[in-house]
Amino acid sequence: MLFQMRASCVTNTAHRQQKVRFRQVESPTSNMADSQVTLRTRKFIRNPLLGRRQMVVDVLHPNRANVSKDELRGKLGELYKAKKDDVSVFGFKTHFGGGKSTGFALIYDSAEAMKKFEPRYRLVRYGMATKVEKASRQQRKQRKNRMKEFRGTAKTKGGAKKDKK
Repeated sequence: MLFQMRASCVTNTAHRQQKVRFRQVESPTSNMADSQVTLRTRKFIRNPLLGRRQMVVDVLHPNRANVSKDELRGKLGELYKAKKDDVSVFGFKTHFGGGKSTGFALIYDSAEAMKKFEPRYRLVRYGMATKVEKASRQQRKQRKNRMKEFRGTAKTKGGAKKDKK
């Protein structure tokens, strides 16, 4: 078992000495990728309108830089009896000093609900949608400025590049 030290401090003023007490606290752990990692969820909410469960996830990862989102999706899927493909994790920030990260997780009831309500860029990250390829920013601006010369329906034809003589 992994033991952690928690300090409870009494505030220090100019004329008082600071008192610090330590106590050992046992925490539940799971072995993820060669290191002990603890997952804790809080602020759990069931959201039936969007067909999902949403929560804040605290990840304790001592002796490790961070935990990949792919690992977290798999572990949360196991904990809440859902498929890894129905879990979305985002917004993770590592606390100062390392060892703890906090982020947000959404567990959808079905893949259809996830495709309907999840932002497209996250679906692209998870391989559930394809990225829309578009022209470069400079090309789009040049096309926009060429279109200014035309009026009405002529704009559909006028987007083509002119031949310079």
